[in-house]
Formats: sequence, C-alpha cells, structure tokens
Amino acid sequence: MSKTSVMKLFVSIMVCWLYAMSAFSQKYSNEFLSIGIGARAQAMGTAVVASGDDVTAGVWNPAGLAFAEYELGAMHAEWFGGIGKFDYAGIALPTAAPHRKLGISLIRFGIDQIPLTLSLYEDDGTVNYDNVSEFSAADYALILSMAQFMKPGTDRLSLGGNIKIIHRSIGPFANAWGFGADLGLQFKWSAWKLGLLVRDITTTFNAWSFSFTEEQQQQLAFTNNELPINSLEITRPQLLAGITRRFVWGNIGLAPELNIIVTTDGRRNTLFSADPFSMDPAAGLELDYKATIFLRGGISQFQRIPDFGGRELIGSRPAIGLGLKLGRLRVDYAYTDVGARQNTFSHIVSLRLGVKRVKD
Repeated sequence: MSKTSVMKLFVSIMVCWLYAMSAFSQKYSNEFLSIGIGARAQAMGTAVVASGDDVTAGVWNPAGLAFAEYELGAMHAEWFGGIGKFDYAGIALPTAAPHRKLGISLIRFGIDQIPLTLSLYEDDGTVNYDNVSEFSAADYALILSMAQFMKPGTDRLSLGGNIKIIHRSIGPFANAWGFGADLGLQFKWSAWKLGLLVRDITTTFNAWSFSFTEEQQQQLAFTNNELPINSLEITRPQLLAGITRRFVWGNIGLAPELNIIVTTDGRRNTLFSADPFSMDPAAGLELDYKATIFLRGGISQFQRIPDFGGRELIGSRPAIGLGLKLGRLRVDYAYTDVGARQNTFSHIVSLRLGVKRVKD
C-alpha cells in the first residue's frame, strides 16, 4: 500500500468516526487529559501534534514516539494557585524491530484535603467541627502506546496508537473506570511536518458507581442534594491536525507550529462554534540556539467573553517558556494561565532523560 493510500485511508477512518460519534454523549468528559503534559508543550500553547517526537508524544500524538529514543519523562504542575496537583511519568522504549517503539504514560490530576462536612451537624442540630474529615478527588490515566515507521529505514511516515485505561475517584463516595483509544499519524513532506490525531476514536467510556452510607444519604436529603446514581459517561472523538517547519540560520533555529482542534460534542465557546462540530486553533513558536537553549511562546483556548458594556471580547490562554539541553538531560519550564483571563497563572517544570542502551 502506497503512502498516499495510507493517508487517504487514515483520513477516511477519521471522518467516518467523527460523523458517527457526533450524536452521542456528554461534553467535557475526561477533560483532565486535555490539559496536556510537558512544559515544552504547555509553553507552545499545546501546539505539538506535528512536532512532538519525544517520550511525551505518547499523550500528544503517539505517532511521534517512532522518533523517540530510549527516554524517561516526568512533570509536576500545580494548577489554580496550588489547589490542583498534576503529575506525569512516562517512558519510551525501543523494541527488537528498530522502526517500532513502545510508550507508557501515567497521569494523575487530583485535589487533596477536601473538607468532608456531611457529619458537621449533630443530631440535636449543633455544629461539631471535630466531625469534619478530609478526602481527595483524583483522576488517573494509564496510556499504553505503540508507534512505527511505515517503511523501515525511512522516517517519512509514522503511525501510532494508544490504549487508555482511566480511573476517577471522589473520596469513598464515587469511582469510575474507563477505556478508550487514540490513533495518530505524522508525515514529513520536504521541510514540512504534518500531524493528525483522532483522540478517543472509539469514544472513551467511563462507568460510574456511587456508594453512600445510610447516614450520608440522609444528610444529602436533609440538605436538598440529589443522590447520584450509577451511570455511563462517554467522551466523544476529537480531531487534531497540525503543521510545522523548522527554519535554520547558522546556529539559530526557529520552529512555528499551528494546530486545529475539532470537537464533536456540540457547540462550544470556541473561536469557531457550531453544532455538532466546534473548532479552535492553537499556535506555538520555538526559538533555539544550537538546539541547546530554547525560548518558546504560544497561545490557545480562544473564547468569546462578553464585557460589562455588552461587547464581545476574545479571550485566550497565553504561555511562555524556556528549555535547556544538558547532554541527555532536557529541562523545560513553562508559565501559563490555565484559567484564561482569571489570573490563575501556574509554573510548570518537566524533565526528559535519554537513556543510553547497553549493547548485548
């Protein structure tokens, strides 16, 4: 099968799935996976679908793992003034086939030390703060990835896929298990590089179950709260497309990238909004010196925000960052506003370490 045929088949599959799944399910399910990992990607405005070619590609576009070396990655970030903790660890692994790579990614996004006040009141109606305890609400994802070049010995076309296992928990009261898959492609054309990703191509299913004691059920009823029931949550597919090119002038390199994100879960507050498809751009720029020192900037998540005068303004999520390559160690930093105009800027630091293989 020729490269052109593979590209046509891939695009056809994406279009069919997007159309077929556009009639189902909830918005904003499993949004913690849309936050993204890696300080480089965050500083680039999350526009890395085409350029991602390291261990973090297992999350952004698994096709990029085909370019990765034997590499370890880790990240810690604190969102919303330290309330939310976002952690990531990943590994990219070679296989016996030199054109094929494997990846494993672990993600946790959690809010800890949440006060539990269901037992705040005694039977006589008095308040007893000693009854207040704490719990955590956390989302976990295990992502298993595989990528390969379609023709051994050339890196022009790579395909990759993810299998995702998701666990979400809210203290002892609720938990969910979910499963899904992603399919990605990266294609080199002259000096350009293209990327395509269908996220949640199968849709991602989360089965929720709830458990409350009889006393907790009475407290919820007493405070006019509705008792939740077991349910199924489904995440609709998204299509992400990107294009990038690296320009070089002596020791200076410049790599801009533009991504387009198409959602299929109905009208969203995006730059181009419709039902069932909404579309939003993301753009990033990376300037480097000898591919060792990096300066980055990006913008994403455009929203239409009305002001007090009734006018409609365009809000966005800006980001800046730095990177440093020290041998096989890469250190990246990003500063970005995850709340979009709400002054919730956060610091993000991530590390990537290339591991030299020991030959037999």
